[in-house]
Amino acid sequence: MGSVLEKVPVREQDPQVRATNFEEVCLGYSKEEAMEEAARCLNCKNAKCMKGCPVSINIPAFIHEVKEGNFAEAYKVIGQSSALPAVCGRVCPQESQCEGVCIRGIKGEAVSIGKLERFVADWAKENGIKPEAPAEKNGHKIAVIGSGPSGLTCAGDLAKMGYDVTIFEALHEAGGVLVYGIPEFRLPKDKVVKAEVENVKSLGVKIETNVIIGKSTTIDELLENEGFEAVFIGSGAGLPMFMGIPGEVSNGVFSANEYLTRSNLMKAFRDDHDTPIVTGKKVVVVGGGNVAMDAARTALRLGAEVHVVYRRSEEELPARKEEVHHAKEEGIIFDLLTNPVEILADESGWVKGIKCVRMELGEPDASGRRRPVVVEGSEFEMEADTVIMSLGTSPNPLISSTTVGLDINRRKCIIADEETGKTSKDGVYAGGDAVTGAATVILAMGAGKAAAKGIDEFIKNKTK
Repeated sequence: MGSVLEKVPVREQDPQVRATNFEEVCLGYSKEEAMEEAARCLNCKNAKCMKGCPVSINIPAFIHEVKEGNFAEAYKVIGQSSALPAVCGRVCPQESQCEGVCIRGIKGEAVSIGKLERFVADWAKENGIKPEAPAEKNGHKIAVIGSGPSGLTCAGDLAKMGYDVTIFEALHEAGGVLVYGIPEFRLPKDKVVKAEVENVKSLGVKIETNVIIGKSTTIDELLENEGFEAVFIGSGAGLPMFMGIPGEVSNGVFSANEYLTRSNLMKAFRDDHDTPIVTGKKVVVVGGGNVAMDAARTALRLGAEVHVVYRRSEEELPARKEEVHHAKEEGIIFDLLTNPVEILADESGWVKGIKCVRMELGEPDASGRRRPVVVEGSEFEMEADTVIMSLGTSPNPLISSTTVGLDINRRKCIIADEETGKTSKDGVYAGGDAVTGAATVILAMGAGKAAAKGIDEFIKNKTK
């Protein structure tokens, strides 16, 4: 037995080995390790961890079941609140949510809630345990747009209530950002994402792929002609942002969105897939969030020397500490307090380098972070043959521009009530990145959950 003040360590691939493959980095807990870690939980009566969870999982209850070795019961407890436990156990920022407020963390290390959730979900899959389907349908049809975390959660919750739910997905594969945005080494597609999608389908949810709402059909047509009584928009934020600097249209410049989609969804990292992608020998990733870390670590595995260029210091990096730690272990170079001002190209239009300036931190800006200021005379050049811009994303305006009476804000995000997901259009609800702009998987799930309740109330009031 380890110390109750410290987490049971979780096994990982060796950094030098994993930097050359796309296998999952974290290997997870064994049964014995999971039970030992669960025994560290104080089983608080007023559990702060539950308040820190956007989908309100009964964390003390599921951990208690793990401690006792009742893994099927633990899965049942999690399943009451979450449709995607194997995903959340891997990609949730637990350190700033449930684990961030864990009482055990005051005098030692917080309980490893995320790794325990992952263990339970993986155990359930290995043992063929699925979420419980509803006893009977209630006769009401609901449409869900997008099969990412918010759409899958909303659809799963509505199906459990007895609704007849159809998800419409623009791409050829279900999963949204889980399949196109997050790399295989963090979130295995076949082992985890497909299995979670199948679990949602086992509740009776239908998924239609290759349907682009706004082109194939519209929200108004779904409501007026297709017999759907309500619609949930969980279409995400897939429109990448750029800096607008000279040379940004050069060959070899990618948005992180495109680079990751080619690798993750289109399997460019595999020799048996003919997916064109410029892997590059020296890659510069501009940005400091989780997506930047994903792009950098993908480029590294494709054989490049990788530099992350970020205009603030390490303290302000928005990426999870675990992601930064893993990136450094694997050999990614961080050029901090550095900002690109131009992308340099050769005569044929291909990237050959970037021109940067050094930055220093001044007074805090509106976000509370210290504003980066250019250091006079600090201009310098870096060699590069590929540049990946990871500056955030915004919602594609296709849905809002083809739906009558749907209000959006200046950032092209759909305006929706935080507690119910209700939009300005009757019967239309929205949540996740389509409403907030790019955010986390678990926040999108929380929004999908809230909207499912909102839609249920709407239907009940309509049919009184």
